[in-house]
Amino acid sequence: MRIMVQKFGGTSVADMDRLKMVRGKVKRALDDGYKVVVVLSARAGKTNKLLDLVARWSPEADLSEVDSLLSTGEQASVNLFSIMLNDSGIKARSVLGWQIPIVTNATFGSARILSIDGDHLRKMLETCDVLAVAGFQGVTEDGRITTLGRGGSDTSAVALAAALGSCECEIYTDVDGVYTTDPNLCSSARKMDRVSYDEMLEMASMGAKVLQIRSVEFAKKYNVPVHVRSTFNDNPGTMVVQEDETMEAVLVSGIAYDKDQALISLTGVPDQPGTSAALFGPLAKEKIVVDMIIQTASRNGHADMAFTVPRKSLEKAVAIMENHHNILHNEGIETSSRVAKVSIIGVGMRNHTGVAARAFEALSRENINILMISTSEIKISCLIDEKYTELAVSTLHDAFGLGDK
Repeated sequence: MRIMVQKFGGTSVADMDRLKMVRGKVKRALDDGYKVVVVLSARAGKTNKLLDLVARWSPEADLSEVDSLLSTGEQASVNLFSIMLNDSGIKARSVLGWQIPIVTNATFGSARILSIDGDHLRKMLETCDVLAVAGFQGVTEDGRITTLGRGGSDTSAVALAAALGSCECEIYTDVDGVYTTDPNLCSSARKMDRVSYDEMLEMASMGAKVLQIRSVEFAKKYNVPVHVRSTFNDNPGTMVVQEDETMEAVLVSGIAYDKDQALISLTGVPDQPGTSAALFGPLAKEKIVVDMIIQTASRNGHADMAFTVPRKSLEKAVAIMENHHNILHNEGIETSSRVAKVSIIGVGMRNHTGVAARAFEALSRENINILMISTSEIKISCLIDEKYTELAVSTLHDAFGLGDK
């Protein structure tokens, strides 16, 4: 049995006309000899409307009840689509997360998948040609409905493909594929034919909205080939796959950026063991994500320390620092919410030198000051003034020739 998993997001199922386009993609796969597992999101805007309803109903709603409510958006999508397919003569049925089951932990609102019964899926496919599966949802071992976090339908699709033996997985979106950078920010951005799992993970972590980061982690772990393509045309998209030697020959694959950054600087922090733990421990306890960190050299037993957090966490993080002043003994706190992170990404950086120098020289020519720098094996990130984001992205994109065919 040849099986293909196809996932369609909220804009792809927004109305009857778009559902007909989805049906066309499914028919094409059936004509090619596949059984099809179609993972659908809620219609565009539906989840937000349900969340607004919850906010009006209760200031502190039980998250397990919220998950049960939110899952109805995907349920409506798969029910309507299954009706459409059957009316078209295609033998189909809708399937909810608990019916497979997709078993998750009990972290309501951002549950993680523990197991999927792939054998049960295969048995269902023996009696029908298409399974319309509700994305974004699962069930705990004791039967409570859970959701996987925003963008969780991507994770549902890749996890189902993994459970079915790493079968082909197509992720349909409103863009043609993965680009070298944001085409809305840089006119010379080019669609990539292939990108490695590691590169896609870095891009997703930087806020690229093509794929949810957890879906890429699943794809890498289980070696699921993912084809990112557009619902609205038949053009080839971008394959997300294991890296190979040809990928490593490319110095830089893409430029990503993230404006959801805020900078906190502490002056006069005691330069002694335990200071960093006293600083970042309380932040971790409150689940505040810390990204870039830099500490200056010690002077008279004191140093300055700076780090970044998501903008929405800035006020809370500053309050924590102030509440722990008697432990940190810092001289002052300075903040800025007008910063952005720009990153150069490429698996080829593992085997090539001079990438950082070229990037810094390019930014220098445009008088863009670098506030902080962080690196990984395949990424170099620079924190800059937010107003230079577009210029920095375009400058780095040109510096590494990413717009060249």
